[in-house]
Amino acid sequence: MSAPSDAVTANDLKKGQLRNLLLATFASTIGFWGWTMIGPLSGHYTSIMELSTAQASLLVAMPVIVGSVARIPAGALTDRYGGRVMFTWVLGLTAPLIVLVGLAGAAGSYPLLLVVSFFLGIAGTIFSVGIPFSSDWYESHRKGFATGVFGAGMGGTAVSAFVTPRLAAWLGYLPTHFVVAGVVLVTALIVWLFLRDSPVWLQREATPMMPKLKRAFTLGVTYQMCFLYAIIFGAFVAFSNYLPTYLGNVYAFDATEAGTRTAGFALAAVIARPIGGTLADRIGPRLVTWASFIGVTVFAAILAFQPADERQFGPLWVLMALFVGLGTGGVFGWVSRAAPAAAAGTISGVIAAAGGLGGYFPQLYMGAVYDPDNASYFVGLMTLAVFTVLGLALTFFVRNGGAPGREGR
Repeated sequence: MSAPSDAVTANDLKKGQLRNLLLATFASTIGFWGWTMIGPLSGHYTSIMELSTAQASLLVAMPVIVGSVARIPAGALTDRYGGRVMFTWVLGLTAPLIVLVGLAGAAGSYPLLLVVSFFLGIAGTIFSVGIPFSSDWYESHRKGFATGVFGAGMGGTAVSAFVTPRLAAWLGYLPTHFVVAGVVLVTALIVWLFLRDSPVWLQREATPMMPKLKRAFTLGVTYQMCFLYAIIFGAFVAFSNYLPTYLGNVYAFDATEAGTRTAGFALAAVIARPIGGTLADRIGPRLVTWASFIGVTVFAAILAFQPADERQFGPLWVLMALFVGLGTGGVFGWVSRAAPAAAAGTISGVIAAAGGLGGYFPQLYMGAVYDPDNASYFVGLMTLAVFTVLGLALTFFVRNGGAPGREGR
């Protein structure tokens, strides 16, 4: 993304950049919590509805598809209406949908739960609202940092994995959904009252959405970044949602035990994401992406053999999460160099949608290739390793990946 408008000085941005970035990150964390309510309770749904592995996988993956595809218009609408309005709307719609998910689950209706979970995906669009919002608050040489810090809001998946099953155990299934919906609604109110759009956005001339979308799809970098982000963010989304199911099937952990370990995976990725964005600013996103994809390839291949001892597989999953997080920050740090500022939300939305879809299909795939006789996901994890190798090869052809001052191939 280009530098701020000449009429907007660095001092204008510094007046509110950190406060607004942190508040946006908090809002994203709560939005991600709502978006990933299904996965931590997958064992509950499987038990009360007697779901097959494929049915459970479809249920867990359902919110991801809307949360992915709808990121494209959400990003474009953020360009037009600003982050404050869009954050409020996304969170405001998420709250009642969480309640409806709880009611559908309490009724024991799998078809109804699928439908409501589909619409719960609206919560996932919060990511493509926050990326252009955060980027607009920072100068060009710090946009990787800004998007990396905002991306830490995906830690809401860790909150969901850790807190949701415990709330369900303490309060009961349905009251848990009312509590989380209340938290989301209060966050929407806080955002409306205290969040402010960047002066860069305020000075930008509004343009129709469709021309921006058309332009985004004419840029080669859009497709390159989509593929890279689909792999790395897709791995985060897929495992943050599906890991409780994986751990239950392979290691027989209950919902709380699996949720705690999934929270550890998500937290490690969240911690690494701003590091990846900051390193992308300093040494260039290409090197960061290389390190990430190589790490994910190695650890996915090792984990495919499913070490039996938690002292072995536990650290391996955490290490893979760190490399996943590093890559999510690095790839979006790359996007911020290539996307024209006026269409930042639109292009970010397209790439974020690809990332979400990259997390949707692996969950279905993992359920389809699961070997129940051997409790094995070998094929699924090796497939991830293959795709990260393909992504690594692609990085050699993407421009603007060097360190500052060396922006060529």
